[in-house]
Amino acid sequence: MIYTVTVNPSIDYIVQLKNLTLGEVNRMDYDNKLPGGKGINVSLILKELDVENTALGFLGGFTGRFVEESLENVGLSTSFTHIKEDTRINVKIKAEEETEINGRGPVISEEELVEFKKQFEKLEKGDVVIFAGSLAPNLDDDFYAELIDVIREKGADFVIDTTGESLMKTLEKKPLVVKPNNHELADLFHVELKSMDDVAKYGKKLLELGAQHVLISMAGDGGMMITKDKVYRSYAPKGTVINSVGAGDSMIGGFTGTFARTGDVLEAFRYGLACGSATAFSEDLADKNKINEILPLIKIEEYK
Repeated sequence: MIYTVTVNPSIDYIVQLKNLTLGEVNRMDYDNKLPGGKGINVSLILKELDVENTALGFLGGFTGRFVEESLENVGLSTSFTHIKEDTRINVKIKAEEETEINGRGPVISEEELVEFKKQFEKLEKGDVVIFAGSLAPNLDDDFYAELIDVIREKGADFVIDTTGESLMKTLEKKPLVVKPNNHELADLFHVELKSMDDVAKYGKKLLELGAQHVLISMAGDGGMMITKDKVYRSYAPKGTVINSVGAGDSMIGGFTGTFARTGDVLEAFRYGLACGSATAFSEDLADKNKINEILPLIKIEEYK
């Protein structure tokens, strides 16, 4: 089983209008409300790939009920921990420029934390837990660290989509895959990456520090995957980028879901790239048809 964890989910309230004038009444041309959160995005992509998974996290109040019901209405398996405070609302304003107003999120009580952590006692060898997204205001990185220790004790794997020092701290626990982009990779080691050889060199350092697989996304330059035996390079398929939000989550979902199902790291890389590109070429998260359309366009070669 794959579990995704979204600690601080949201309702994403999307508002479109031609012009936004501060200090005046503005009338929207279009609005929509969607369940938001990086882990939730991963779960939705896994569902499109027909990979069984369960979405975990914290939900509360009428906003939390909306998120949970929206996911259940599309057939997603969920096991959220219900809390007293309301799930946050993030406002995404699309006018002349895009503006976001993100809520802080609820405070999680000790009792609610204890209830949430109980779910990790049922983990088994072969399970994978994917952590993605921001933490609630009163939680720190120790929250993930404690859960990772439990996951490892159960013989399960974990994926954590984070960057910087938070990522470096998890490497000794041997995450199944890490996915920095080339800029984040440079920042991790305080260097300038001037060539693909540099990207491969510093990607290998993440492997040496404990990661089982390293994915490096490079936007229009495609991606790179590093395993203990080989380095692979892929070029980005041609298409019009409509929506970069969720592309990284889609890549994580495509790689992890396919690897869990097949154990084939090259096929997992191919699906990760296809899912990421398919979302970038869509108005929202990619669906199965778009992923299947992109798959034949993914070309992978072994890097020297």
